[in-house]
Amino acid sequence: MTLPTTKLGQTGLTVSRLVLGTMTFGLQTDEETSRRILDTAADAGINFLDTADVYPLGGGLATAGSTEEIIGRWLKGKREHFIVATKCVGKVGTAPWDQGASRKHILDAIDASLKRLGTDYVDLYQLHSDDASTPLDETLEALDTIVRAGKVRYIGVSNFLAYRLARALGRADVRNLTRFVSIQPRYNLLFREIERELLPLAKEEGLGVIPYNPLAGGLLTGKHNLSNGPTQGTRFTLGTAAERYQERYWRDRELNTVEELRTVAEFAGLSLTTLAVAWVLANPIITAPIIGASRPEQLTETLKAVEITLDDNLKQKLDNITSEYRKGDSLR
Repeated sequence: MTLPTTKLGQTGLTVSRLVLGTMTFGLQTDEETSRRILDTAADAGINFLDTADVYPLGGGLATAGSTEEIIGRWLKGKREHFIVATKCVGKVGTAPWDQGASRKHILDAIDASLKRLGTDYVDLYQLHSDDASTPLDETLEALDTIVRAGKVRYIGVSNFLAYRLARALGRADVRNLTRFVSIQPRYNLLFREIERELLPLAKEEGLGVIPYNPLAGGLLTGKHNLSNGPTQGTRFTLGTAAERYQERYWRDRELNTVEELRTVAEFAGLSLTTLAVAWVLANPIITAPIIGASRPEQLTETLKAVEITLDDNLKQKLDNITSEYRKGDSLR
């Protein structure tokens, strides 16, 4: 398989049309399996890796940073072949400054991430979420500092409301500071709120869009036995993340929608996994969705999505089934 590539927003950075998400590495997935997932993704042509200093998902402070360490060990000898993205803001220690987007935390966090990743720079450094308690100018100045120091090539955000992102872009322009080039929002057939404001903003500002959760935490794989409750060993039962994922997706409305989507996928001759990711890829504003796995073989159906072109009739069916998910709280 030859994976297509694209540019990240209006930058000159060429990236694969799928990003490998790594938040399972180190808890849900042991290091040996994580390395096999990385090998499988690389062999398929994925050159874009996304992680965060708080990963693995569900582990809390006891395991924070383990995912970056696993990636760092795997990257030895091949760093130049991959685009590496990580994030800060989440809580990584017990001190009050071990989280957020203050100058102190950002400068400390990037150095810690670089050490764990075994590299002297990251290609894309993202704010994992908005920190309204820190002055926006302070955050932007700190990010500009680490870019000018050569520790970071580009900066982006995740989980931002459109108005806050617009304000940040405006402040960076006015003050001649490094500008955000990408956003990483949640986006899938069961969560479409970003279509109202965030995606139009991204299009207007020329931002790359690398959405996470294209499979709704695994619910859109169609492999859960919905009548028996969440499957053990999945994100819906995983440590500190279980409650969050069940609140997001494990509700009657979403479960019923999955059954409708499963029927459409079967009629189209596709797995629900492939269909769900292909739907995200079909949006022209999307740069590259972030796909994850807890086993290498799970990537098979996801990777097929880049080979699928959804016809207008199929896209309309999917839109009719999921149009109600455009409404709601864009950060839920």
